[in-house]
Amino acid sequence: MKIKGKQWRALWFENGELKLIDQRKLPYNLEIFTAKNVEDCAFAIKEMVVRGAPAIGAAAVYGMVLGKDNIKYTAEILRKTRPTANDLFFAIDYMIEKIKNGENELNAANEYVEDIINRCRRIGENGDKIIKDGMKILTHCNAGALATVDYGTALATIRIAHEKGKKIFVYADETRPRLQGLLTDWELEEEKIPHAVIADNAAGYFMKNGEIDMVITGADRIAKNGDFANKIGTYEKAVIAKENNIPFYVAAPISTFDKSIEDGSQIKIEERDRKELAVINEKTIMPEWTKVRNPAFDVTPSKYVTGYITEEKIIEKLIEL
Repeated sequence: MKIKGKQWRALWFENGELKLIDQRKLPYNLEIFTAKNVEDCAFAIKEMVVRGAPAIGAAAVYGMVLGKDNIKYTAEILRKTRPTANDLFFAIDYMIEKIKNGENELNAANEYVEDIINRCRRIGENGDKIIKDGMKILTHCNAGALATVDYGTALATIRIAHEKGKKIFVYADETRPRLQGLLTDWELEEEKIPHAVIADNAAGYFMKNGEIDMVITGADRIAKNGDFANKIGTYEKAVIAKENNIPFYVAAPISTFDKSIEDGSQIKIEERDRKELAVINEKTIMPEWTKVRNPAFDVTPSKYVTGYITEEKIIEKLIEL
């Protein structure tokens, strides 16, 4: 991704340390977080210094490098960070297998990350095929380069369509409570792609008024039957899109598909701290006695999905995978 005219990645390994763009500071400040050990890496994943399933997986492979002297402990501490995204567990298992086979840890991690970047580029190329000139597209959360190291998943399709000269407009849900829509806004602004941020509960208004032609989101885990987990609020967007006959696509690499679970009921949903709802920009907006529930994800049934945009092809039925 381009930031202020320079090419950046969401994370990279340098001089024995993992460097990450601190997504907690965006869009107001561009700061780099340094993970010097596996505990630092686990903190970065848990506290959302890094977020987005593919980027979490990329952080995890480098975390395995940082903790290479005690692989069992390293894998255990990383597995406990975020329970929902499949890429985290896929990446850890990948590294364990590579290390078991005697491969150099850093080489294996670099290969994993480069592969993710290439897969995301191909997701964008496949997704571009269904984006028509003049389309208005809704996306939820941030599924851009920040969430995937580079290119993105949902945003990769939009980036490549824009690069090819298609005149498109993006509606970015603000995505409470973490406001990842502002990360999408930041990425689109850097790429000069026309867009607007809208309140989460405004999507139905724009759909009903004919101002949205397609919805594209990312995914954190996709079950065998096509049910998928994504940032909280995705399910609502899928239901409303169906009601308004608007195509709903999920963009994700094959590593996000979890064939070990039959359907969405088996996906563990992470619940996060109340402060994410009660505090915004260090300002408390709720009384201490206010009880909250804060699920980080919801599960959307496959019946609401038009297709899955992968690096291999666009899949309409999971039997094709």
